[in-house]
Amino acid sequence: MDNYSLIIIKFVLGMLCLILQINLLGKGNLAPTSAIDQVQNYVLGGIIGGIIYNSDISVLEFIMVLLIWTLIVFIVKFAKDHNIWVRRIIDGRPQILIQNGQVLVENCMRAGISANDLMFRLRGHGIYEVAKVKSGILEQNGQLVIIENDEENVRFPLINDGQINIDVMELIHHDEQWVFEQIRKAGYNSVDDIYLGEYINGKLTLIPYPKA
Repeated sequence: MDNYSLIIIKFVLGMLCLILQINLLGKGNLAPTSAIDQVQNYVLGGIIGGIIYNSDISVLEFIMVLLIWTLIVFIVKFAKDHNIWVRRIIDGRPQILIQNGQVLVENCMRAGISANDLMFRLRGHGIYEVAKVKSGILEQNGQLVIIENDEENVRFPLINDGQINIDVMELIHHDEQWVFEQIRKAGYNSVDDIYLGEYINGKLTLIPYPKA
């Protein structure tokens, strides 16, 4: 088998592996929103680009490398989706940079956000004074969510994938006991039953996981 045939076969296998990962693990790597999505793309691209032209690596070895990487990504994603500590280690967590018109400088420095970068992001939202911001939350993908002082609703979920967002809970001045009471009143056993929970007009709107 000549080199061009090997390259074609490896290229096709790489494309099939990418399609398999997209279908099994979701569409996150098409529009990365977390660290694992970015790493998945970089490493897979490196594997395909680095091996595809190397004639010393057989097709079987290439397949094994692709399968091993796919298995690693699947295990990490499964652990992230089912354990809040693993998720925080891999993806981090949203950070409040501005609260009630005050810049939380330590949080900004921890997130690597300079004053110039912060003001640039605020100007992108049409805001030129920090005092006008009720809350500024830096999401895991680097996007800055802004809530202005004249806005009543928190445009950020209180519950994600069965996990309570502590930062948002503090922002709306409620505790975990209040969240648990709202969940029980809605007829659910625990926060683990909730896929998404939004705080709208002073009420918690819940979207549950489908029943098995």
